[in-house]
Amino acid sequence: MISATELQERLKRVRCLLLDVDGVLTDGKIYFDSNGGELKAFDVQDGHAIAMSLRVGLPVGFISGRPSPATTRRAADLGVTICYQKPTNKMELVEEVKKQLQLTNEEIAFVGDELVDLPVLRRAGLAISVPNGVTEAKQAAHYCTRAAGGQGAVREVIEMLLKAQNLWAKAIEKYLV
Repeated sequence: MISATELQERLKRVRCLLLDVDGVLTDGKIYFDSNGGELKAFDVQDGHAIAMSLRVGLPVGFISGRPSPATTRRAADLGVTICYQKPTNKMELVEEVKKQLQLTNEEIAFVGDELVDLPVLRRAGLAISVPNGVTEAKQAAHYCTRAAGGQGAVREVIEMLLKAQNLWAKAIEKYLV
């Protein structure tokens, strides 16, 4: 973990927030219906925060090693255009995002919870884990959220980012009329 001052400095440098899906955007559980269809539960407040972030110009993307129609649908519902789902080294997917948006590692914030997230957590300018993450992910993180994955962790991170970058007032202005 880093100091509160260093956290604020890193939050200010972020130009893109990338999120693992299972265990971060969801509680990590995967349900199957009687027809074999996959079901996942996504937090509404996380989704609203993602929409606010996109609205003020801070890109958010999903990086998952597990392709899922539910993730594709959630990304489409929220207007998330960065949605990479491929069973590969996640850092390769992040490199694609960096190239596409012309970003450096220091400008990327990444939220992860599992061993497969370590390559990205170790390189991101702001590495974040969730309390339900594995020990190694939490150790690699600069910050661990108070809220668990699938239960407001993403909302917590986005609020921190938008407030540190003085974008919070713009993000909520339409609700204050």
